[in-house]
Amino acid sequence: MHILVTGCAGFIGFHVSKRLLEDGHVVAGFDNLNDYYEVSLKRDRLKQLDHPNFLFVQGSLEDQGALKRLFEQFRPQTVVHFAAQAGVRHSLDHPHTYIQSNVVGFLNVLENCRHLGIRHLIYASTSSVYGLNKTMPFSTEQPVDHPISLYAATKKSNELMAHAYSHLFGLPTTGLRFFTVYGPWGRPDMALFRFTQAILEGKPIQLFNYGRMKRDFTYIDDIVESIVRLIPLPPKPDSNWSGELPIPGASSAPYKIYNIGNHNPVPLMDFIMALEEKLGLTASIELLPLQPGDVTETYADVTDLFKVTGFKPRTSIREGIGRFVDWYTDYYGKDGGPKK
Repeated sequence: MHILVTGCAGFIGFHVSKRLLEDGHVVAGFDNLNDYYEVSLKRDRLKQLDHPNFLFVQGSLEDQGALKRLFEQFRPQTVVHFAAQAGVRHSLDHPHTYIQSNVVGFLNVLENCRHLGIRHLIYASTSSVYGLNKTMPFSTEQPVDHPISLYAATKKSNELMAHAYSHLFGLPTTGLRFFTVYGPWGRPDMALFRFTQAILEGKPIQLFNYGRMKRDFTYIDDIVESIVRLIPLPPKPDSNWSGELPIPGASSAPYKIYNIGNHNPVPLMDFIMALEEKLGLTASIELLPLQPGDVTETYADVTDLFKVTGFKPRTSIREGIGRFVDWYTDYYGKDGGPKK
């Protein structure tokens, strides 16, 4: 299958591209290699994708011409869309970047999928869309009308835009709400990466809400396995869906939303203890108030995902942290500094 992966140099996009190549697919990767975090890490991920069936194109989602040329030349059958401006806290100070990348850019992806008759569009959403919702576990049957960051708002807008295209043009779309993804080659702005770096460098780690947080940490391999199982399963209109009692995560159109999480919220302090155990070091901790835009707990209901794919994320925290630390110390060195 010809599959286009946007954001192929990003954390999840890289791992998905690598798996698709291993499975024998032909993959085109699209990424703008922006400097939200160190570009060298993104380039090193791309080196891991060196394969005769891989084509890389550098470009921005906002560039309609570049995206259209790639679609027309590569003729993908499926599009896996991960390119976006990530980060809850970054969105507080750089709002326009999120609108351009996550809203305007997504519109350009939808338009190309519509006009080229793409069989299946899979796109990244986020657990952040649940916002002020306190009902646990988070379910795709719950409304997500109260986001508490612009990042979350742009991702909800993606879900709404995708539904409009599914309804109007019959484009099969699947949205994936990721829950705190971690693992080798992860993003430097994510908690596990920052904590590991700080502990190795003997610096304090900052815990917001005074450490009283829970996260449904989900290991990258479990994320990838879920995605590759969903690729050949484009959604169909749900015959049981009713506009009188509308379920948000399904539709009378070929549209579906899934949570991808570990279905096991872990207290942040337990997460840190597992990291200390793997490193053989004790963290110096700085307790701080809750940050604007943060939620205190996430917990994924993955019932629908299991029904469709037969797969549930299953990697334990200790196993996942162990693999990350092994990668990190190999890539950066045991002192935590970047490789020379």
